[in-house]
Amino acid sequence: MKLIGKVRNIIFDGENGYKVGLFRVKEIDEDEKYLNKTITFTGYFNNLNEIDKYEMIGNFKNHNKFGKQFVVESYQKIKPTTKDGVIEFLSSSLIKGSGEKTAIKIVSILGENAIDKIKENYQNLLIVPGISEEKALKIYNSIKIYDDSDDLLIYLKNLGFTIKESLKLISKYKENIKAIVDGNIYELVSYIDFNRLDQIFLKNHSKDSELRILACILELFKILQDSTGDTYFYIDFLYEKMFQKFKINITFEQFSSYLKKLDENKKIVIDNDKYSSYDIYFYEKNIALYLSKINQNAKKQINNISDTISSLENILNLKYNEEQKQAIISSLKENISIITGGPGTGKTTIINGIVKSYITINHLDNFEILNNIALLAPTGRAAKRMSFSTNLPASTIHRFLKWNKEKNEFGVNKFNKCSQKLLIIDELSMVDTYLMYSLLDGINSDCQIIFVGDENQLPSVSCGNVLKDLIDSNIFNHVKLETIYRQKNNSYIPYLAKEIRLKQISDFTKMRDDYNYLEVNSNNLLNTIKKICESSLKKNLNEKNIQVLIPMYKGINGIDNVNIMLQNLFNKKSELKKEYKYNDTIFRENDKVLQLINNPDCNVFNGDMGYILEIYDKNKDNFVLSVNFDGNVVDYKKSDLATIKHAYAITIHKSQGSEFDHVILPIITSYKRMLYNKLIYTGVSRAKKSLIILGEKDIFINSINNDYSKNRNTNLQKLLCNNN
Repeated sequence: MKLIGKVRNIIFDGENGYKVGLFRVKEIDEDEKYLNKTITFTGYFNNLNEIDKYEMIGNFKNHNKFGKQFVVESYQKIKPTTKDGVIEFLSSSLIKGSGEKTAIKIVSILGENAIDKIKENYQNLLIVPGISEEKALKIYNSIKIYDDSDDLLIYLKNLGFTIKESLKLISKYKENIKAIVDGNIYELVSYIDFNRLDQIFLKNHSKDSELRILACILELFKILQDSTGDTYFYIDFLYEKMFQKFKINITFEQFSSYLKKLDENKKIVIDNDKYSSYDIYFYEKNIALYLSKINQNAKKQINNISDTISSLENILNLKYNEEQKQAIISSLKENISIITGGPGTGKTTIINGIVKSYITINHLDNFEILNNIALLAPTGRAAKRMSFSTNLPASTIHRFLKWNKEKNEFGVNKFNKCSQKLLIIDELSMVDTYLMYSLLDGINSDCQIIFVGDENQLPSVSCGNVLKDLIDSNIFNHVKLETIYRQKNNSYIPYLAKEIRLKQISDFTKMRDDYNYLEVNSNNLLNTIKKICESSLKKNLNEKNIQVLIPMYKGINGIDNVNIMLQNLFNKKSELKKEYKYNDTIFRENDKVLQLINNPDCNVFNGDMGYILEIYDKNKDNFVLSVNFDGNVVDYKKSDLATIKHAYAITIHKSQGSEFDHVILPIITSYKRMLYNKLIYTGVSRAKKSLIILGEKDIFINSINNDYSKNRNTNLQKLLCNNN
């Protein structure tokens, strides 16, 4: 449907050009009941004004809260063509230097196409009596500013970009966007999805053009980095994947020459037979340089450290064993230290011991503590755990580095370094190559660093294997904790984790105080989970205490379906609880939800869990619901709801960095292709008080013996060794 008319008012002016407004319909190509009526419109727009006429194409849709709205798919200004229309435009507030009298003079001399003549050459205005060169330039520049952004919008729309995409690009690149698109459209890949750019490119160019082949190779590196975790690849593998992914039929020799060209242009790095994207190689190289520089500093000289630890033992009412004392002492003396260990080996206790000893040795007051010590972790829950154990502030790495989500940049960097002298980073196995580089880029070379983690857990989601590479380099002080302390007379969880790691499983079917194994298959899994949770509710346990961990989302036994079942069990539908439907998901007040992406502006991060506090009857400043993350209340717009999911069941990957009192861990045939040693180990080690494994014995044993993801191809270990 096409409407022509004028904007009367903008009701809502949101992010990225999204607007809601009132529109007076002067012409319509169908359904004349709207003619000469004021309607509500929504969509993505550049600058709208109440002076111009607009042509809007779209359809009327019923909104469940706001009634009938005209949803605009595309639009354009209708430029004035009549004499009166041109005079009205030139005398409007849009044009500087021209009032009504001047506008009448201009049109009387230049005619109805005065606007086009002014755009061609501002000096055409100089033949109009009373117009100086200064005034002519003001009028010309006003018209140019008025027209340019719309011309760009039309240009991008004609290429195939949506209005939303076009506005995003114009906002970022301004008038330079046309030159970028004409030169190499794939340079926009940081802002527009590669497949969209490729789709637009192929409308006007050959799929075998050199520009596209080079862009596809760079995209291939990104895809493979994400899917494999590797930071370098071999050419045979790349060539095979190139054809599979993009169906580009070139010879091996041609492919090799394209790689060499990308290497010459510093888009990739060829190191003998290893091929890396330039960025990732740069990050790994600089991680090695930064760490080597820190490690080469003189070691710290500390007197009476044994007395400090003895005093600390009395204050904390505990006794460190020799392994733990060595971890504390060496960490305080060395410039870089690594402390690793499985569940129950005392990593948290040692972090607290290091922090308290450092404060005592350096005689720090409360103000100095904050300016000298940074406790960091990749997830919010892991940071909170550090804060709880040390009674000091702790932060996610992203928040500490002042990450700007829109620009994807860190405020703390090599030009603006942090002041802290001691950094302790927990859950290092989760830290990828880029985040590690960014952290080291923002600290001074005289900083002391202590890395803490469990090398047997899952590696980072993004590429790299930082913790393993640091350990395998044998350059840094490394204390490996083996003794298990978290135990009762009949506890088993930390021992089971160790047995899984060593692939030396004892009788895992035997019931213990903190552990139970139930033989369950794919057909009765849902019913078994339901019965366990129903029984738990009778013991005053609920979704706050219980966490179900599942390796996949889809299917009858997937996370999505399990969450629906558990929502109806733990948070039943009620007239007292408001609901909001988003796509196929029903969010209900009191629902347990999981944050899926980092949002430092709201102090909420990937993996954080919270509870829906309120669903608004009417949009509160366009927000539809709020979530309480341990006292931090975050409002969500409709467009934000894709960043949260129900969290009664979550993936094992998302559970990393967290601990839960009671864990239910299904290991069944329908998950078979997803199961391997590190995944099972990570799931088991999330449980603090009790663990129930619902499984099939053969699947469980096979999963433990499956070393999938054991090795990643990375350059960091070699680069570290080259610098020492």
